Amino acid sequence: MNNEVTKTMTAADYAAQYGLNRVGARPSMVSYLKQAWGRRDFAYELAKSRLQSSNQRNRLGMLWVVIKPTMNALMYGFIFGILMGGSRGADFPVFVVIGVFLFEFFSGSVSSGAKAITGNAALVQSLAFPRITLVISAVIQQFLTLVPMLVVMYLYCTILGTYPRWSWLMIIPMLVLFTMFNTGIALICARLTVHIRDFTQILPLIIRMLFFTSGVLFGVDRVLNAFPGLVRMFDFHPIYQALQIARGSIMNGVEYPPFYWIVLAVWGVVALVGGTIYFWAAEERYGRVD
Repeated sequence: MNNEVTKTMTAADYAAQYGLNRVGARPSMVSYLKQAWGRRDFAYELAKSRLQSSNQRNRLGMLWVVIKPTMNALMYGFIFGILMGGSRGADFPVFVVIGVFLFEFFSGSVSSGAKAITGNAALVQSLAFPRITLVISAVIQQFLTLVPMLVVMYLYCTILGTYPRWSWLMIIPMLVLFTMFNTGIALICARLTVHIRDFTQILPLIIRMLFFTSGVLFGVDRVLNAFPGLVRMFDFHPIYQALQIARGSIMNGVEYPPFYWIVLAVWGVVALVGGTIYFWAAEERYGRVD
């Protein structure tokens, strides 16, 4: 009887009996996160090396990290602050600098995170590791890019008349929540790009639309004061809330509702947890990237 049972067992049955897992099989969520944490040094070193190599062929090298957003801030500040009269007073340049620099962090995280899998097809197909580390590495790279930008941002704000105070330190917890949100959105976009390659063509349009509708260049309460219902929608806009918390912490005379912290925290947790689960669910699919 035992011989008959043995004869009918398949290779899959033997594999299950001896604890063998299929190559490329998706691990449990707990195991997956443990593996990703174990490769945190890899994610950081990959981010650092790519940041260094991205500008090494340019004459100004790493200076482009701050030159590019500075030029964007000057351009938008000129267009909206001078040609259109601006939406604020003399502090409008500070308003624009904070908005442009922090939005660069969001757009860079989402754009690079979306290409983290498809842009590393050879690595994904040849080595076994949790693919989430590639997306996290992309966000780390953008965060490392943000750090010198923050120094320059504070310098600009001081030159433009906004002097240092203890509230400037509130940018730290805000960036923690904002980074959680950015990572979650990057994970979602990374999986969408694998399934829908044309998504990379649509994503820049989405980011551009968010740039002009997130209060980067204008005060929502001033520009949309004739539409109170529309203004209230921004109370639940995560990018707008991050910008307003930063501006309220740095600028003089800028206030924001304290509950913005709660809403931004909820957005950060939901985006990170939801994005992680959504990305992990397709882990087996990433090894078959064309």
